[in-house]
Amino acid sequence: MQIDLLNKDQELINLKAQNELEIQKKLIEQRDQLFLEVRKKADEENQVKNAMLAKQIEDQHKLIEEMKRKAEQGSMQMQGEVQELALESILKNAFPYDHIEEVKKGVLGADCIQTVNNEFNMACGQIIFESKNTKEFSKSWIEKLKSDMRSQGADIAVLVTKTMPADMDRFGVRDGIWICGFQEVKSLVTALRLNLISVSHALQSQENKGDKMQMLYAFLTSNEFKQQIEAIVEGFTAMQQGINKEKLQMEKIWKEREKQIDKVLMNTTHFYGAVKGIAGNAIGNIPALELGE
Repeated sequence: MQIDLLNKDQELINLKAQNELEIQKKLIEQRDQLFLEVRKKADEENQVKNAMLAKQIEDQHKLIEEMKRKAEQGSMQMQGEVQELALESILKNAFPYDHIEEVKKGVLGADCIQTVNNEFNMACGQIIFESKNTKEFSKSWIEKLKSDMRSQGADIAVLVTKTMPADMDRFGVRDGIWICGFQEVKSLVTALRLNLISVSHALQSQENKGDKMQMLYAFLTSNEFKQQIEAIVEGFTAMQQGINKEKLQMEKIWKEREKQIDKVLMNTTHFYGAVKGIAGNAIGNIPALELGE
């Protein structure tokens, strides 16, 4: 009877253990199933979130590109306007007796017109200008400026450009239009206006004389005239380069002297402060070294 009881107890224990094992298995299965469901739901949510994030990134990228494009357009436009103002300023400062007139936006393609006056303040001709600040030279600029020159009635047209044509490394004439860099415009215009004044005087002295007019036109369109203009511009350019070089040297000397003076003043101030701190009011005040109210 004891053995039977012990066997039955063992069976109950085994049955209980088996039931607990089954329960554990079911719990594990339920847990795994729940984990899979949660993971699937999280993956679905992440896909939606990732899609939304990708859409936001794409929209932001498009917005940045649009803002960058507008900023570049604004920057190019601003640079062009700054160059126009700088060109007008150079002409007004270099030729105070001439009349420099800005061309209003939307009227012509040119930027400004210079009316050349002689020593008697009489108009001798007009020079029309257009400035370009781009990385590549366009041949269409020449035809456009020629059209503006004819419509405005100007005598000479000058194209001031940051980038010269591929076959030009310095100023020159292309299809009747003078082309130069920004650093050459002052020298070139000086030569051109001198010839305009000379031509005007010759025309006034030779009025109603067809022979002289033809001779004068032949001279203005000859290679000799071009060479004379180039020689005058080269002389002015060399003088301008010499002045700029001297200016840089003097600025360097001034900077060195300014630093030396600052160093002496600083050491003097430190020395005065040290002595003042030791001697107190026994040392008289130096107004230049005292703080103001």
